[in-house]
Amino acid sequence: MRESTRLPSWLTRSLSDPAATHHVKRVLATHRLNTVCDSAKCPNRPDCFARGTATFMILGDRCTRNCRFCAVDHGAPPVPDAGEPERVAGAARDLELSFVVVTSVTRDDLADGGSGHFARTISAIRAALPKAGVEVLVPDLGGSSDSIDTVLDAAPDVFGHNIETVQRLYTSVREGADYGRSLAVLRHAARPERATAVKSALMLGLGETRSEVERALSDLREAGVSIVCLGQYLRPSPSHAAVERFVPPAEFEELGEYARSLGFEGVSSGPFVRSSYRAEEAAIGRQ
Repeated sequence: MRESTRLPSWLTRSLSDPAATHHVKRVLATHRLNTVCDSAKCPNRPDCFARGTATFMILGDRCTRNCRFCAVDHGAPPVPDAGEPERVAGAARDLELSFVVVTSVTRDDLADGGSGHFARTISAIRAALPKAGVEVLVPDLGGSSDSIDTVLDAAPDVFGHNIETVQRLYTSVREGADYGRSLAVLRHAARPERATAVKSALMLGLGETRSEVERALSDLREAGVSIVCLGQYLRPSPSHAAVERFVPPAEFEELGEYARSLGFEGVSSGPFVRSSYRAEEAAIGRQ
């Protein structure tokens, strides 16, 4: 299918006031931090920055994998910065965040996948902002149960790991990832003895079928996931995977209802939905 170069009306947004984003950009620059908002070229960045929030991306700005949907740079990443957890906490404090979202690049080069760095970041945020909620969006950590437990032991309020797409498309758009391994990560995090909410997300428009999306949602629910997000894939550049279809808002609503029928406690489904976008609202929605 040839990709349309024109976005449908439901994917156009009004421009945000550039001045409103100045404070967030200044804080990020002061603390020398990366965000997935910038690195992944997220379409929601103007809205998030204008509302005074951002999703911190730790462990560098280069990923050891090269997924065909993702705009984050890939290559040899830097040595983890021991001072980064405290700088993330300082930025969250300066932004007066009530809910802090932290993600990272994939670090297959690290023995623990970066889980220790996540845990230190969570602890630093807790010390700086004791009343704030904390959500982490982690890579698959090599499927290591010990690494998953390292993150969970730091007690984030939400543990997220995105399966991103349906099983059939993994070989074409998620090189180095494995559908079964991602489900196993989520299943391990969702064990009954853990009180942490578990979250995942899917992008639509990569060529998946309706039945494949429903199967993926069923797999996530069976794994114990309680919060799920569904959003439209948008091509970051001509070198990335093409958009096969722009999913209409009504179809997102239908899929959201289907997800709720499966028992998900928090569901966000719409063209601009991303797992980290308005994450606090999704977390509150399950309570």
